Amino acid sequence: MRYLRAGLGPPLILLHGLLGYSFSWRYTIPALAEQATVYAVDMLGVGFSDRPAGLDCCLRSCAERLLAFMDAAGLPSCNLVGTSHGGAVAMMAAGLAPERIEKLILVAPANPWSLRGSQMAAFLSSPVVAPMFLQVAPMMEFMHGFLLRNLYGDPARIRPGTLEGYSAPFRIPEAFKYGISVVSSWAGDLKQLEQVLPGIRHIPALLIWGSKDRAVDPESGTQLLKAFDCARLVTLEGVGHLPYEENPEKFNQTVLDYLSS
Repeated sequence: MRYLRAGLGPPLILLHGLLGYSFSWRYTIPALAEQATVYAVDMLGVGFSDRPAGLDCCLRSCAERLLAFMDAAGLPSCNLVGTSHGGAVAMMAAGLAPERIEKLILVAPANPWSLRGSQMAAFLSSPVVAPMFLQVAPMMEFMHGFLLRNLYGDPARIRPGTLEGYSAPFRIPEAFKYGISVVSSWAGDLKQLEQVLPGIRHIPALLIWGSKDRAVDPESGTQLLKAFDCARLVTLEGVGHLPYEENPEKFNQTVLDYLSS
């Protein structure tokens, strides 16, 4: 399991989204490393980590692997940042071991109150579509650019090298197997996530959303907020699904202020 590490201070894990990897945090790591020891992971099956055959990528299994990473890295506890699917993994990990998570920072996390993506997940994981998608997806680099633009509130903010960075792991054989495995259990995973939320409501949480997020409904943030006793929601106006890339200065300062509060 590949990871990047930087800085000194309390441990802080950064957990990427479904089609991301540690590259997602390139503008975040230097800023947060001034106050924390930052660990930016590539989950097994994605990025430049190993791709074991038959890897179970249901939400619980991903969360268990994250906790196993903490064991291997010698981290009894940590602050945990998770974005998109990684936000759901972060909440599930907290549900499995609430005593190990000090604070949760959830960036447009997949959650039971956002229905966006549910139909697409069912379509991509169908027995007919999934094999064809795994064959053609790595070769459709023009689609990678379309997906990236759709994740920004303003595509003009996409910086040079962004598409190339995200596309690099897609050239590794079986690069999209992780994503198909994740969406194949999507509906059941979200139900299970809803069931564990009462067990983590005591954990302090910061929710960050872009107002123009097309992937995870910003309105679902108000529902998720109610699942925590001590939480607040910050909305970045005009920003899409990747606030740590589209407005890294504002995002980083928001996280730093929260961690030091």
